[in-house]
Amino acid sequence: MKINNKVFVVTGAGSGMGRELTIQLVRKGAKVAMADIHEQALKETEELAGKGNVSIHVLNIADRTSVESFPDAVIRHHGVVDGLINNAGIIQPFVDISDIDYDAIERVFNVNFYGTLYMTKAFLPILLDRPEAHIANVSSMGGFIPFPGQAIYSASKAAVKIFTEGLYSELMNTNVGVTVIHPGAINTNIMVNSDVKMESTVNASDESTAYKALPADKAASIMISAIEKNKFRVLVGSDARMLDIIYRLSPRRAVDMIVKKMGDMVR
Repeated sequence: MKINNKVFVVTGAGSGMGRELTIQLVRKGAKVAMADIHEQALKETEELAGKGNVSIHVLNIADRTSVESFPDAVIRHHGVVDGLINNAGIIQPFVDISDIDYDAIERVFNVNFYGTLYMTKAFLPILLDRPEAHIANVSSMGGFIPFPGQAIYSASKAAVKIFTEGLYSELMNTNVGVTVIHPGAINTNIMVNSDVKMESTVNASDESTAYKALPADKAASIMISAIEKNKFRVLVGSDARMLDIIYRLSPRRAVDMIVKKMGDMVR
């Protein structure tokens, strides 16, 4: 898909990958309708991307009624919509399933899965009318391999994975391309946005255990390239690529390895 002169909707555009996606889409000649629950963060992204290139939309993607009225607001501002990047997401508190409360479970699923579902259904009729369009849904490497203390988050992202692959199968003979994205560790503020704290006994300066997170700008560049090339699936970061290979060879070994490496970090 060509990015130039296209209009994209990006969720979670106020920070992290959403902000970088917005900036890089604009650099490639696109206009962006930015959605986020934090208005001030959107204004900051607007300053970085250029006021004439973006529009600000304060939106809770977990609110179906608000999402259903959102396309009209985007059309009023931009006239058309050519692409949708469902990037917004949150993680859960770092606790086991036995200890996590139902409010936290529902919040994670409402944002990660239902938010993606609502946005997709709201914009799909518009995208089907475009000569060329694309939907990119951000899952996670947690969508194909579980992490200690993040079973609910992983389940929500696995749901995004299967939903997106099913969407691809339904749209493969249409003008709408579909990509599922599995980022590894990315240097964003997702923990802050999720109101989550992690108490770790691991020394962050220890290179054998510390996260080597991919910068958000590099992650965004890989994601946009996948859209341009109409890729079915993209793994973002060397950690995601490595774990995907290990998991395919031996799922149990992969899970055991993750627990051994990360278990002490979340307990």
